[in-house]
Amino acid sequence: MPDLPYQLLANAVLILHIAIVLFVVGGLVLIVAGNLRGWRVVNSLWFRLLHLATIGIVVAEAWLGIECPLTTLEMWLRAQAKVSTYSGGFIEHWLQSVLFWDASPWVFTVAYSAFGLAVVAVWWRFPPKPVGRREPGATRV
Repeated sequence: MPDLPYQLLANAVLILHIAIVLFVVGGLVLIVAGNLRGWRVVNSLWFRLLHLATIGIVVAEAWLGIECPLTTLEMWLRAQAKVSTYSGGFIEHWLQSVLFWDASPWVFTVAYSAFGLAVVAVWWRFPPKPVGRREPGATRV
């Protein structure tokens, strides 16, 4: 019989993992689209640094052959729950199928590196702007 608290925690880690992937991929799309549409918030330094650091960690893990700690944690929690690492409910099944693909490690290293280079290129093309104090009477667009 599965240990429900561990299984729920494993599902929470999986959802967090998906959220981080969406932040990395969606963040790049948002930065490019936002710059083309004139949205200043996409160039805030804190957002851009967080985005760059996140993909930087992913690329470093791939190059160093380190499994993502979130994957390791999720699998450990599933083992503690005494459930298979790839079974579960409908939502869990689809979240895992989106996140975990079956390919050689070099494929992921190349893909993550290419995406990281795209993030750096966008950083260069649309540089972040430090959030500064507004002058009195100035309007924010």
